[in-house]
Amino acid sequence: MTKKLLHCFLQAASCLCSTCLLISCGAGKADPKVEAPPPPIVEHESDLNVVSVDHPERFPLATAEEHKSVSALTVTGVVSPDVSRNVPVISLAAGRVVEIRARLGDQVKKGQLLMRVQSADISGAFSDYQKAVNDERLAERQAQRAKILFDKGAIAQKDLEVAEAAQQDAKADLNAKSDRLRLLGVDKDHPGGIVDVVAPVSGTITDQQVTNAAGVAGLGSPNPFTISDLSYVWILCDVYENDLANVHIGESAEIRLNAYPDKALTGRISNLLPVLDPTLRTTKVRIEVANPGLMRIGMFVTATFRGQKKEIRAAVPATAILHLHDRDWVYVPGSDKKFRRLEVVAGQALPGNMQEVTSGIKPGAQVVQNALVFQNTMVQ
Repeated sequence: MTKKLLHCFLQAASCLCSTCLLISCGAGKADPKVEAPPPPIVEHESDLNVVSVDHPERFPLATAEEHKSVSALTVTGVVSPDVSRNVPVISLAAGRVVEIRARLGDQVKKGQLLMRVQSADISGAFSDYQKAVNDERLAERQAQRAKILFDKGAIAQKDLEVAEAAQQDAKADLNAKSDRLRLLGVDKDHPGGIVDVVAPVSGTITDQQVTNAAGVAGLGSPNPFTISDLSYVWILCDVYENDLANVHIGESAEIRLNAYPDKALTGRISNLLPVLDPTLRTTKVRIEVANPGLMRIGMFVTATFRGQKKEIRAAVPATAILHLHDRDWVYVPGSDKKFRRLEVVAGQALPGNMQEVTSGIKPGAQVVQNALVFQNTMVQ
């Protein structure tokens, strides 16, 4: 019995020593959770834009720098053709289209064949021309006979003058009939029933109102084609009534295409339309700009009008601005470990990862250098 008690006592002592050894070995290892600094405690005030942090030194501050810039007004617009450079293509002869040689969007040269029209006007015009030729010949012979008879004293001078006037009238009528054939594009020596319609100028076909086998009613119908010179185009922008004071005729504007935002073009403000949209309270501003070949009719663009007077504004690190709910915010330090969130209006990006602030803070103000990190800490 005594041996059993002694054996149990030895087993208990062995377990106790093992436990103490494990505890002593584990005490030498560092616990990262114990050694890490405690997380900052954020206390929300009654004002939702004011927060209190117990360790504000963990959030570095930046000082807003002074930046000189000119005021800028940015609006949207659409590329439109210059109406003074639009030339309609017309067919003087009425008839049926038998062939089309050009399509919408094609580049054409002056004199290039666009379409061919089969017209009965050619037959009538050539018939009138032949009659005018015969009448002119007859009038010339009668004038010659009248001259001979007048020289022999067989007729009076007034009869000679009548014959000569008839000859002049016949020549004038012949010239008119010949010009009509020429305008229709018909060779009077080799007449045909087909009229060739050619391009009056070089440019791009921006409108087409005719197809194969369609009818053309001459001057009374819609123009079969419209050719535009797109080397210069218009930018039509909508500017609000309150911003019209910042736009002046003759000043330049910076144009950026939505399709090519990295390419900046320069245009000149040529007109401010005198009519205001009564619903939107906007007016059209027309900008003339040279087309480098990238601009197409109907493209959306962004136009920026810059003022002439420089203004002093603040510039902060781009990370100091928080974009939240379509607004821009910064955090500024206050008293007693408090920070206030201020709404600002961010301007253009500046070199050195800086951001312009047009309103909300002034140069010299201190802001949290990384607003996103501060916001995430606040949310947690």
